[in-house]
Amino acid sequence: MTLVFIGLVGGLLTGISPCILPVLPVVFLGGASRGVAAPTGPDAVPSRARPLLIVLGLTVSFALFTLLGTAILSLLQLPADLIRWLGLIVLVLLGLAMIVPAIGHWVEKPFARIPQRYVSPDRGGFVLGLALGAVFVPCAGPVLAAITVAGATGELGPGTIALTLAFAVGCAIPLLVFALAGRQLATRIAAFRTRQRLVQVASGAVMIALAVALTFNVSDVIQRLIPNYTEALAAAAGSGVSEALGESRADDALFQCQLHATYDVIEGDDCGPAPEFAGIQEWLNTPGGEPLTIAGLAGRVVLVDFWAYSCINCQRELPHVQAWAEAYANAGFTAIGVHTPEYAFEHVVDNVRAGAERIGVTFPIAIDNDYGTWNAYDNDVWPASYLVDATGEVRYVFYGEGSSTYEEQLIRELLVEAEPDAALPAAVQLPDTTPTDPRQSRETYLGADRVAYYAGGGDYGVGEHDFADAVGLPDGGFQLEGTWTVGPESLTSGAGASIRLDYRAAKVYLDVGGEGTLTVHQGSRTETIEVSGPPNLATLVSRAEPADGELTVELSPGLDAYSFTFG
Repeated sequence: MTLVFIGLVGGLLTGISPCILPVLPVVFLGGASRGVAAPTGPDAVPSRARPLLIVLGLTVSFALFTLLGTAILSLLQLPADLIRWLGLIVLVLLGLAMIVPAIGHWVEKPFARIPQRYVSPDRGGFVLGLALGAVFVPCAGPVLAAITVAGATGELGPGTIALTLAFAVGCAIPLLVFALAGRQLATRIAAFRTRQRLVQVASGAVMIALAVALTFNVSDVIQRLIPNYTEALAAAAGSGVSEALGESRADDALFQCQLHATYDVIEGDDCGPAPEFAGIQEWLNTPGGEPLTIAGLAGRVVLVDFWAYSCINCQRELPHVQAWAEAYANAGFTAIGVHTPEYAFEHVVDNVRAGAERIGVTFPIAIDNDYGTWNAYDNDVWPASYLVDATGEVRYVFYGEGSSTYEEQLIRELLVEAEPDAALPAAVQLPDTTPTDPRQSRETYLGADRVAYYAGGGDYGVGEHDFADAVGLPDGGFQLEGTWTVGPESLTSGAGASIRLDYRAAKVYLDVGGEGTLTVHQGSRTETIEVSGPPNLATLVSRAEPADGELTVELSPGLDAYSFTFG
């Protein structure tokens, strides 16, 4: 049930994310137009079944191709991008059939001998959905990553299947709304009923346009300009996938750093040694295609960046990595792009090479088609970056996009740490498409080792203490009341434990784990939040625009609080 819930939420968020935009016009007009074999006439309208068939076809094909496409193509020794090209061809064919009646009749010929009582006149809607599912590339996230990796590596089980089906259904719900809206428009507005032929032609033209845009990656350019406004929610929704699938690495240092995920960055001073590159099929952008190793890069600061070339989030993040690779190469910095495919067509090395050229990536790329390095790092999202210091230790882990300024700051700090006399160039600081508020509160750590914004009195050293801070809270600070056990990385609540926080943000999250409740007081609002399981993000405040605020959160005894983060 946990996996079904995670899958549904992840799918719903994907269904309203920016990556859905390219298919929306086709889904909308597909619902508004009749099939090529549907009844004709001035008052003919799409059947009630057509929107359902379009979305059903998309859901079925997307679920099957995501979970089994790579395995089937590999088993049959067929090209890895065959499914995508077939989907594009079918889209063009259906578009032409909608525009040219003669082509429509030809397309319908295979169905002519089947008794009509067995075949819906709107069967083309289901075929359209199948084609869309084959070319649909949603934004990457932890939920989709778990499904993709399980399907590509053959590690399928009831949990993965349940997650896949739930994700597909969740993603289908917003699309069904658009398809139904298209049909309602065609049914209720006289101009649509009397000009169904024109609607059909427009629908066909949009299908062909989508196929051309996907073929020449025009849609990518548009999507890169639109920040992924659902990324933070998707990360929070998918953070429990590994635990729900029974994948626990509680004693692993790198996992502990990954576990304490925040809105856009995970941090840890001691994340263990960087795993070696494993199972790499081929290297791009290295002299003679020679492989690189973590051991061979000793003495340099290394950024290991997991990406996939059709991932829109990655396409917005990679220009920053490229700029750092160029600016800091002579100062002892190396960027390594680990290309781990999200979809079957991303296994084709020529596709990766062309995708890298379009984005402008010239730093070394490791082709991780067998997920060897992905699994070595136990990564679960695209994009993800692991910043390794000159001694080979992972020092910071970044998930998603939007933290480029901070990430560059940490790169510079590690370069100076490795070579105190290093002469660094000016910071690159490329523009970030992720919306930011310059006054937004910074991540607030609660453990003794990294505490920075504590504004109370008393001893904040490691150990159990009683706090009684109730007045004089400064901007951006926090204070404690009640009994707390202060640890190096977190606070553990005792009797009467509460935290007062002053902040500026649209969203406030608390990274917290254990079994118990949070009671959030802000003005006249009081909300109780259940906490259960390993550390995860609890949303304390969520509103549309950033604002100044102050809140008090009471923690039941035994909860571990790591940090406040803001969005």
